[in-house]
Amino acid sequence: MTETRRRTTRQREAVRAALTANDEFVSAQTLHQSMRDAGETVGLATVYRALATLAEDGEADALQSGGEQLYRACTPTHHHHLICRSCGRTVELEAAEVEAWARQVASAHGFVEPEHVVDIFGLCADCAAKR
Repeated sequence: MTETRRRTTRQREAVRAALTANDEFVSAQTLHQSMRDAGETVGLATVYRALATLAEDGEADALQSGGEQLYRACTPTHHHHLICRSCGRTVELEAAEVEAWARQVASAHGFVEPEHVVDIFGLCADCAAKR
């Protein structure tokens, strides 16, 4: 999380609430449309800025998929994701083995303070059963 104290605005809080109401990763456009459908009067550019800020502050996860940035409300601790390619269902994972591997690989190459992102894509049991 950033040390800078951000001004709380009605729009940012509305974006945070709408994002929290979603269980899966969502694009800014999709979130904006759902907010409009719910009667919110926040602009698309504001949604983009608020999502970027939430991601920067560790309140949202962001990932690139199909050429667009997707966002999801998340826990503030470091974690990874298991994401269904079909329905978007997402499970947050802790993976001690991944953490150890990242430190080992970084150290072997003379790097310190490694950071990483691990997102695993597959099919959830429900989507696999429908195939």
